[in-house]
Amino acid sequence: MRNQPGRRAEKKTGLDLQEDIMKTGKIKLWFFLHLQCLLIVDLVDSSSLPSTRSLSITSMVGSQAVLPCSWKDRLGEAPAFCHVQWATLSDTVFEQRGDDRYQAAEFRGRVKVPEEQLGSGDCSLIISDVQIGDTGRYESFMVVDGQRSRGTRVFIQSVKLSVFDHKSHQSGRPGGDLVVDLHTPRSVRLVFQGRNSSVWSDMWMRGDKNTWRLEKHPLLEQLTIRNLKRSDEGTYKVLDGQGLAVSTVQLSVEENSTAARVNLMLENRPTDAAVHSSCSHLLLVSLLVWSFHILHVF
Repeated sequence: MRNQPGRRAEKKTGLDLQEDIMKTGKIKLWFFLHLQCLLIVDLVDSSSLPSTRSLSITSMVGSQAVLPCSWKDRLGEAPAFCHVQWATLSDTVFEQRGDDRYQAAEFRGRVKVPEEQLGSGDCSLIISDVQIGDTGRYESFMVVDGQRSRGTRVFIQSVKLSVFDHKSHQSGRPGGDLVVDLHTPRSVRLVFQGRNSSVWSDMWMRGDKNTWRLEKHPLLEQLTIRNLKRSDEGTYKVLDGQGLAVSTVQLSVEENSTAARVNLMLENRPTDAAVHSSCSHLLLVSLLVWSFHILHVF
């Protein structure tokens, strides 16, 4: 009988433990569900961010690239005393505040944000005569001017720009011409590698005088190589000031082309007089053979 109170205490302790376990389980379940919700929200936010805040643009050397931007999508209404800034990860590319305008040295004269479109929310950056070196990520900001010439930047848009060089295959005939497009005034050099060679040789540098065989067009960004030979077959590369390829041209010289064969046949075609003379000689020989045969029979 002395052990009964102890047994009751043990039973109560066991019930208490069960209740504690159930409470702990509910707390863990609530924590797990709450954590799941947070993760789902985070995934939704992170997945929607690149589609609305990051874009990819491709362009070719020498052409114009437009990096889109709309501050209304981000800010709704532009605050007073603000201006647009475009920057890479390492430097500011373009910034204009009133009459004060800043352009990075490598972009000078090639970048702008049209002021007439800013009021409607378009803050796109236009890059003219794009170069291989322009490849990279660009970010736009709305800079809100504060007191003591200090500003606060509000991120608007991220754009990845990829610039590619031109590639082409051309064929020519002996004595013909090859026209090589330079694509941009920033092209400074033309190099050549023969079909069976591993050595690159200089053919032209900007500022060189024209020769009877290689001529720079006075207005267009074009080079003309005249009087092609079989030894001109190979690869031609146009390079910019940094040594990056602007364009690559693979040339093949077809010495026995169809046109050449047709011209050769036309040149060697017998004239009417020659045909008439040949027929006359053939008729005379036939008559002599026939006469000799008749005399031999009789």
